[in-house]
Amino acid sequence: MEPLLVSLDAGVLRLTLNRPDKLNAFTVAMTQALAAAFARAETDRAVRCVLVTGAGRGFCAGQDLTERDMSAQEIDLGDGLEARYNPLLRRMRALEKPVVCAVNGVAAGGGANFALACDLVLAARSASFLQAFVRIGIVPDCGGSYFLPRLAGTQRAMALAMTGEPLPAEEAERWGLIWKCVDDADLKGASERLAARLASGPTRALGLAKRAIYASAGNSFAAQLDLERQLQREIGASRDYREGVAAFLEKRQPAFTGQ
Repeated sequence: MEPLLVSLDAGVLRLTLNRPDKLNAFTVAMTQALAAAFARAETDRAVRCVLVTGAGRGFCAGQDLTERDMSAQEIDLGDGLEARYNPLLRRMRALEKPVVCAVNGVAAGGGANFALACDLVLAARSASFLQAFVRIGIVPDCGGSYFLPRLAGTQRAMALAMTGEPLPAEEAERWGLIWKCVDDADLKGASERLAARLASGPTRALGLAKRAIYASAGNSFAAQLDLERQLQREIGASRDYREGVAAFLEKRQPAFTGQ
């Protein structure tokens, strides 16, 4: 069975974590397949949005611990991060196309932080987010120590990391960790509609907006104004900008091509 299902339709690259019997726990093969899919999204002009979800009753239980060799005297957990997870997360955040995540069940450990690395996160009402690292005596990774304090605040981030208590999707929405919590039966439809909407939008503008928003965390106000000026100059040369203005003046819906 393929660890990742990949399909492209109407501009949406759908990625389904596909180890439902293991709650879609990450393996080397799965992370390699994810890296290949996001590399494709970078270069394939037919891809205008990425939608990630999980098969079965869970989103992702984090690293599959059965792949770990525990026989060594010292275990270098940083090696796997450096070789597979960190490059994947950097690629996701740098991709100048929207990445939507539909969390259909528990998202634990690296699975939770992988979801939070996506640009827009929807979650089923029964879903939960769990910083499970403390339960096996390790620290949050996959960007968790970066995302959590920025999205939820230091105290909440510290509590999630130190207690390992699950955070229900409704609470995650209230805390600002995710964009929207929806009824379980509505998750597939809501995420598909959002991805389709983004895929039909001005892809280049969406990508530059993503760049600007993520850059703001490390920029001064003056630096951010300079970045906005630079990006507006860049997007002003796009076909989609001309189409957007023409559609506005002609009182019709724009037909964006992503160019």
